[in-house]
Amino acid sequence: MGWLLDVIKIVAILVAAGILGNWFLKELKQAKTAGKPWYTPYLTPPGIMVVLVVVLLPFLAWLLQ
Repeated sequence: MGWLLDVIKIVAILVAAGILGNWFLKELKQAKTAGKPWYTPYLTPPGIMVVLVVVLLPFLAWLLQ
């Protein structure tokens, strides 16, 4: 029964990553069509979350090792 909980956790993380990725891509496409600077999507809420994950994930992996 413990493996089922692990599978549910993995699926939840993948769904959340997919939602965040699609949200960020939508912001990216809107910025491109509007002719805004390249960094504009990174200043939106999904962009900030993506940057935090990219910066904090290696740090957390190193810290927990």
